Order: sequence, then structure tokens, then C-alpha cells
Amino acid sequence: MFYGEYEHSLDNKGRLIIPSKFRAAIKENYIEKFFITRGLDTCLFMFPEEEWKSQEAKFRAIPFTKKDGRRFNRLFFSGAIDFMPDKQGRLLIPRYLKEYAKIKRDIVIVGVSSRIEIWSKEIWQDFYTSSKESFEDIAEKLLDLD
Repeated sequence: MFYGEYEHSLDNKGRLIIPSKFRAAIKENYIEKFFITRGLDTCLFMFPEEEWKSQEAKFRAIPFTKKDGRRFNRLFFSGAIDFMPDKQGRLLIPRYLKEYAKIKRDIVIVGVSSRIEIWSKEIWQDFYTSSKESFEDIAEKLLDLD
């Protein structure tokens, strides 16, 4: 549903503009509501409501008696907000989420199939540079492509 990599800047009011290709996918799939929260690797995760519910069910299944489960769920869910983009496809990212992801002005919006990731441009460039060389090795470890 969400694919590609798009460089953007926050507008003067600190709003993110969702890329037009993502807005088209949102319209085609009748998505009205999103959830955004702390992601992994210092980015933000943005889920359509249906995918959020699926992920939430998985995380709720983690026993609260496990210390790491409690820690992860606290950080993941305490950072979450729900929102509906405005008519121009914009959203205002809360300050605490921008601080978490080290977002100042320039961002990269990445489609990762069922979710959108929002990165500081600098952090995305570092991640991409350090990861692209191992792409084939990672594929070999994770995927059975035969």
C-alpha cells in the first residue's frame, strides 16, 4: 500500500505534508484515521487504523509480567496519538515525537508496505548508508527466495 522514499520539509507551522502517492493510497483504501508513535531505529511509525489495531493486538499479548514487554509497551503506547490528516494531507507531529526522532525540518518519509516511517533526513541517510552494503546478506538470512 505505501511504497517509496520521499524527501520533504516541515512547513512553517511544523506540519508534515503526506506525499501525494500516499494520499492517493489513503483515498483508494478508504483510510481516515492514523496512529503515529515512537518507532525503531530513531524514526516514527505511522499506521493506518486497521494496521494499528493488528499491531496493538500483538503487543497486548506480551505478558505484562515480562520486564522487556512492559518497557516496550510503555514507550510504544505512551508515545501514540491518533489523528486524521487535514484536507491538504497535513499533520502536526507533537514536539515529544519530533524530539524522539531528532526531527528538525528536513525529513524523509518512507513507505514500508503497511506503515509509513518518518525519519530525520540526517538519520535516514546514516541508516541507509550503513545498511545498503548488507542488503543482500540480510535478504539471505531472512528470506527463502528459492
